[in-house]
Parts: sequence; structure tokens; C-alpha cells
Amino acid sequence: MSEWLALVLIILATCGAVFLFAVVRQRRAGATEDPSETPDVIEYMTMMLGVVYAIVLGLAIAGVWEARGSAEDWVRQEAQALHEMDVRAGVFPPDVRDGIRADINGYVDYVLEDEWPLLVDHGELGAEGDVLLRELREVITGREPTTVRETESYQGLIDQLARVDEARVGRAQSAEPTMPLAVWIGLVSGAVAVIGMVFVLQIRRSGRELLLAGMFTAMIAFLLFLVYHFDAPYSRGLSDVTESYTRHFPEAGGDS
Repeated sequence: MSEWLALVLIILATCGAVFLFAVVRQRRAGATEDPSETPDVIEYMTMMLGVVYAIVLGLAIAGVWEARGSAEDWVRQEAQALHEMDVRAGVFPPDVRDGIRADINGYVDYVLEDEWPLLVDHGELGAEGDVLLRELREVITGREPTTVRETESYQGLIDQLARVDEARVGRAQSAEPTMPLAVWIGLVSGAVAVIGMVFVLQIRRSGRELLLAGMFTAMIAFLLFLVYHFDAPYSRGLSDVTESYTRHFPEAGGDS
């Protein structure tokens, strides 16, 4: 089942529960209940609760969206740095150049074929990636530059390799969920409280009130789904992150 289909089913279920609760409550209350008797303090509390929850929910969405952008930036930085290393290696003799490019392509192939599924499913990196980067560093530092162009490219390779290492660490950190369990408990319980306060205001069974209550419930369910969707950027929040690698290395990844 796709996540968007699950979202539709959740919205339909929550809205159905709201409608059913409103109808059952109205039948039990009978005609003697007067909505105008709702104390003013309850209306004030409902308004304040809704405002506070809207602020918290907005901050949660902003937090996961920022984490999504950060995850995408780390991938883009890593792919761009690898591409720069591939280009700068062209000034070295064929044996050194081919060795550097072979290690770069091997690392990219490993990231796309082996490490990316591990990152998506378990939120962690493979140990072999660190080994491949270490071997790439040994190839680069294993030969001292002999010309001015080699010296300039050598320093550039070292700098770009540091950017790759930094981006790799950032990519691993971005795979972790942004919202801790305590925040999720607060978001869900807050949604229940906010929706429940609507019925404390003695909502009637009129079509207009039921429609507004349903739309309000659907909106909260959708916003909570957005927080959940972007909380894991590599597995849900980003559509095709690996394009950053394949754009610079079209033949990388094999059949993946």
C-alpha cells in the first residue's frame, strides 16, 4: 500500500469517526441541549489550544522540511565533490589518473548499489564505504606532484576529498529521524485534544458544522502526515536523490 493511499484511508477514517461521534452525541443529547449555554471560558480555551497547537505543528513541519533540504544538500555536495576530483585527476599521468578515477567510480558504484538501500532501510552507512574512501586517499597521497599543474590539482583533490568525507558524515546524520518519540506523542495527543474541544462546544448535526469539523480533522491528519513523510528524507521525503550521482557519473550503479 502506498503512503498516499494510506493517507487517504486515514483521513476518511478520522472524518468518519468525527461524523459518527457527532451524530451519536447529538442523538443522546436530545433536543434539550443548547449550544448557546457553552461557557465563554471553554470557547477561549479552545481558541488558545488551537493557536498553540498550530504553532507547534508549524514548527514541526518547518523542522522536518529543513532536515529534508539538509539531506539533499549533503548528497549534492558529495556528488559534486566526487565529480571535481574526477576532473582534477586529469592532469596526472595516465597510471595515477586512471587509479584515482577507478577508485572514485568504485566508491560511487558502492554508494548506489549497496549503501543506498542500507541507508533507506536501516538509516546507516556501510563500513566498506569508509574503506573505499581510505583507499582513495592513499592513491591520491601516494605520489608527490612534480609540476605546477599537478601541485594545484593535488591540493584541490585533498580539499574535495575532505568535502566528500564531510558530506558522507552529514548524509548519515540526516538519515536519522528528526522528530523524537516525545514530540510525536505531543503532536498526536494535541490533535486529539484540539479535535475533542470542537465537540465540547456542543457541535450540532447540521451539514455545515459537520463539513467544517470534517475539513478541520482532515487538515490536521494531512499536516501530521507531512511531518511523518519528511521525517525520513532518504526513504520518503526525497523522490530521486541518487540523480545527483548519476548526473555526474552516468554509468555508475549498473542496473540499479
